[in-house]
Amino acid sequence: MTELVGTINYAARNAERMLYRANDHTRDTVRIAPESMTIHDGRTRESTLDCNGYQIVSVVMSPGTSGHLEPATDAACALIRDLCGADRVVATAPPVHRFGERSDLSGQLDNSRPARFAHVDVSDTTALAFSTRSCPNDLGHYRRSAHYNLWCVTSPPPQDVPLALCDARSFAREDLILADAVFDRDGEDLWTMESFVLAHAPRHEWVWFPDMQPGEALLFKTFDSDTEAATCVPHVAFDNPLAPPGTRPRSSVELRFIAYWA
Repeated sequence: MTELVGTINYAARNAERMLYRANDHTRDTVRIAPESMTIHDGRTRESTLDCNGYQIVSVVMSPGTSGHLEPATDAACALIRDLCGADRVVATAPPVHRFGERSDLSGQLDNSRPARFAHVDVSDTTALAFSTRSCPNDLGHYRRSAHYNLWCVTSPPPQDVPLALCDARSFAREDLILADAVFDRDGEDLWTMESFVLAHAPRHEWVWFPDMQPGEALLFKTFDSDTEAATCVPHVAFDNPLAPPGTRPRSSVELRFIAYWA
């Protein structure tokens, strides 16, 4: 068991509407409110997508077009479809590679730094709009849609900046604060979408998966239109206090998917 106490960067409650950018973080307005939290070893806990909102899975990794390791999109779609029982699963964006701040590659690619405050990628409004936009033409009407993030390490263990996940059963909707995510490039704001940042509450249950190997991945929800199931999982990169000096900077890749039930 590798339970630890780590710093979770929450967003401050009762602040003005916050904004953060994909690349130029000097213009972010997120008010960070750090808290020391127990982060449990996810390997010692049973978890499912519809109960906890996350689970660890195995994927096959190979070099992508950028030369960095990433899972095959078609295989990932099939994996998610089998796990959640959806009728269709589609990928909604190219793989996003991220690198810990000590890496020379951190910030060199678009949106390539770890997310350092607890958040959910999409608000309900954004997710529903994305579900409509990405629905396959031959599917037509669907009764349920769910968004998933597949997060894979591409560096060997230990990870100096791992990912922490907040169990979907442990937070309340009032802990989620609407915010704006701005996608920028070369100093220009290109487009904006609505997302959530997370405010602190003592009841939050955080987990991490220590010593992840390339080929292991975290699959977690960012939205589900079925409110009887886990709907989303706040998540954040944090500094691993157990990582020894000289640990290789973490690198990872993430892919985003939408599942549809006819």
